[in-house]
Amino acid sequence: MSAARYNILNKLKKANASPIREPEVFEYYEQMSPSWESDTARLKHWANAMKAVKTEIFWVTRDNWTAALNQVIEQKGLQNILLPKDTDNGKLATQAVQAAGKCEVLHFDRPIEDWKDTFFQDIQAGFTDVRCGIAHTGTLMLFPTPAEPRSQSLVPPVHICLFDASKMYDTFHAAMHGEKMVDGMPTNVVLVSGPSKTADIQLTLAYGAHGPKDMVVLAILPDGVSESDLTD
Repeated sequence: MSAARYNILNKLKKANASPIREPEVFEYYEQMSPSWESDTARLKHWANAMKAVKTEIFWVTRDNWTAALNQVIEQKGLQNILLPKDTDNGKLATQAVQAAGKCEVLHFDRPIEDWKDTFFQDIQAGFTDVRCGIAHTGTLMLFPTPAEPRSQSLVPPVHICLFDASKMYDTFHAAMHGEKMVDGMPTNVVLVSGPSKTADIQLTLAYGAHGPKDMVVLAILPDGVSESDLTD
């Protein structure tokens, strides 16, 4: 054992530290959790936080979100989009985009090694589902799967996602409990709070340096909430 490691462990032993029990942790975050006067106010806070970092939000319903997807494709002049092949929403999106006939639909239907150059150089947009939202930080949580691999949201320059806005948590801690992550972490979790950005070079903020330059959320309105309720 190195001297440095020995010193650290020795200090911990002398401190007589004891682990924090789970109820104590949960109580702490409950006390620190922000509060809103209504679910609508909470949703508005989430939207404003995401828009502040250049996220585009389209308020949609379960009946018209595919039309909104085609609208985004047309507005951005996309010539192709990578859609999930085997998910319910991926199938609906595929049907709608192909019916519009203005954008080529691609799928993860072969090993990445067989089309890596095309994937990294030519794919213009990727589409994914969203697991849930986190209101406090203006964040979306994605659970990548073989049907929707992580690279589908991280590599294309435009990331379009479908979010059921009724599935919103106040904080990350609440989301971890609500999604039962404390019982077993998924293989991968992606937290998205806007397009990729960095200010590492000369403190100049640049978007799309190491991920999508554009982030578009098709947010399905909760029952009883209209788009006008979310505008100031």
